[in-house]
Amino acid sequence: MPSKNHFSTLYLSAPDAIELVQRKGVEACLRGIADYIQSDFLRWGAFDKSARVASHSRDGVIELMPIADDQTYAFKYVNGHPKNTRWGLPTVMAFGVLADVATGAPLLLSELTLTTALRTAAMSAVAARALARPGSRTMALIGNGAQSEFQALAFYHLLGVTTLRLFDTDPAATAKLQANLQGTGLRTVVCTSTAEAVRGADIVTTVTADKTNATILTPDMLVPGMHINAVGGDCPGKTELQADVLRQAQVFVEYAPQTRIEGDIQQLPADFVVTELWEVLAGQHTGRPSDAAITVFDSVGFALEDFSALRFLRDAATEMGMGQPIKLIPELSDPKDLFGVLLQPTASAAGASAAPWLKAVA
Repeated sequence: MPSKNHFSTLYLSAPDAIELVQRKGVEACLRGIADYIQSDFLRWGAFDKSARVASHSRDGVIELMPIADDQTYAFKYVNGHPKNTRWGLPTVMAFGVLADVATGAPLLLSELTLTTALRTAAMSAVAARALARPGSRTMALIGNGAQSEFQALAFYHLLGVTTLRLFDTDPAATAKLQANLQGTGLRTVVCTSTAEAVRGADIVTTVTADKTNATILTPDMLVPGMHINAVGGDCPGKTELQADVLRQAQVFVEYAPQTRIEGDIQQLPADFVVTELWEVLAGQHTGRPSDAAITVFDSVGFALEDFSALRFLRDAATEMGMGQPIKLIPELSDPKDLFGVLLQPTASAAGASAAPWLKAVA
C-alpha cells in the first residue's frame, strides 16, 4: 500500500521491458511467466472475473481486459489490427496497469506488447504440459508472424520440442522465423501447406492473424494423440479450426464465457462441452483421457494471464532496479483540496504571481 499523501507509480517503458528480457534471458522470462500463470490459475476462485470489453471496427478491435483479487487489480489495453503492418505498426499493441485494491492507487504502468507475446507463449506451454502427450518432440507451427518465435521457444524450453514443421502463406515470414531461431537448437522444416506441416506432428500450433472465419485445420489432418494449440482465433468472426475438428476432440478453454464468444467454439452450440484449464491444473478434471485422444486448447487470451505477467514484470523490475517512478497522480497536501494544486506555482512560472489565469478577462 502506498504511503500517506505521497506515492509514485513504477513505469516500465518498451525499452525497459526489452532490456529486462535481454538481461534475464527469453527462457527465464518464459519460465517465470509460466510459473506465475500456473500459480494464479490455481487460485482461480480468488479472482473477480469477466470477459473482456471489446470495441470492434472494420479493420480491427480494441479491448480492455480487467481482473482483480482482494489485493491487486489489473487491466490490459490491447488492440488487434491485422492490416497494421502496412503502416509499419505491430498487429498487436498493449500496455497494462497493476493497482492497489485497498486504495485504487496505480502501482505499475507497463508496456505489454512484447510481454503479451511472452505471456501468450507461456500460456500455451502451461496448457500443453497438462494436455499434450508426454515426450512430444515435433510441432507444426502454422502462421510464422510476430508470435511464432515466442511459441517456438516456449515449447522448446518448457516442453522439450526439438523439431518445428513450418508453414505460412507468406514465405518471407517463414524465412524471418528461421533466421531468428538460428542457434537456438531447434530444427526447422519448411513445408508448402498446412497438410504437409501437420504430418508427423505431435503438437499443432495455429497462430494466424487474419480477422476471418478461416479453416486452417480440417478433420482429415487429425491423427490420434495430437494436441492442437489454437491461438489465432480470438474474436467474434475469427476462427482457425473447422467445426468438426472440435467435435472430434476434447476441448479446453481459459474462461468459457469469453471463449464461447471469441474462440473457435463460437461455431458450436452454447451447450458444447468444454473444460476450463484451471480445473485440470488443480486436479479437479482429467486432461488428456488417453494417449490416442485428440486435445484442443482453444486459447483466446484471458486477463488472468496478463495479471500474472504484470506481477512477473513488477517483481523482476524491482529485483533488477529497473523502471522509473512517475507522478501519475497529483500530490495533495490536503486530499480534499484538488483545486489547490492549480494555485501552486509551477517550476516554469517561478517568481510569477500565483494563478494569473484565475483573473477575470476584461
